[in-house]
Amino acid sequence: MTPLEVICAAESMDLVDVDGLAIELTWLPPLTEEEIDQFASELICPLPTEIRELLQHGRGFSGPTTTDVVDFTGHHFPFECDEIFPHGLPIASDGCGNFWVVDLAPESTTFGPIYFACHDPPVVLYQSATLAEFLAELLRGCRPPHESLVSQVHADRPFRVWQTNPEVLSWEACHESSDEVLQAFASRLDTSWQVIDLRAAPPGMGFSWGRYGPSTAVQRHGTLPVFAYQRPKSLWSSLFG
Repeated sequence: MTPLEVICAAESMDLVDVDGLAIELTWLPPLTEEEIDQFASELICPLPTEIRELLQHGRGFSGPTTTDVVDFTGHHFPFECDEIFPHGLPIASDGCGNFWVVDLAPESTTFGPIYFACHDPPVVLYQSATLAEFLAELLRGCRPPHESLVSQVHADRPFRVWQTNPEVLSWEACHESSDEVLQAFASRLDTSWQVIDLRAAPPGMGFSWGRYGPSTAVQRHGTLPVFAYQRPKSLWSSLFG
């Protein structure tokens, strides 16, 4: 299904919140063809046909309790994190300063993958491969039993990833790996860096971008979902390392 088909299908269902109160999906106004062309010119990749179709129907919608509003243009949200998402497009917020971001690249042919960027705790989590999958899970949470991958990633996984710091790789492990991607990434770094490989991540898997405080240095390996953050160097290593 396309993103528009997912939303239209949900409009025909009985959507309710956890208290049993009806949820009404309210479309934001559509974009004109001129506005769509302007939006397309701002992207790093060609505008997918299914997204043009979506914007002709509405630039976004409100209603689901997990999100404040969904805006497919990103103009609604003050989000920027170039080290992690150099061409990221925020499409939804929980109203608390956390965002779902489309990770666009020059080679993108669809709006995906999508990540949840959280500031408290400071983690980034993989959410879904495409916009259609994200919307399907978001709207599934509007029906009993109100369980979805979006609600899990939003409510449960940030603190789990922050507390357990799962599947982090040392520089040495990447340098000695048979994986050419990890080897190449390690060649740009030094032993103070730790790497997290999200190429095969399930929903809710991610990394702590603020592991060593708000000034933690973060790097990304090109457009691949392979990231690294740097452990603070000791005074001795800073002076003589």
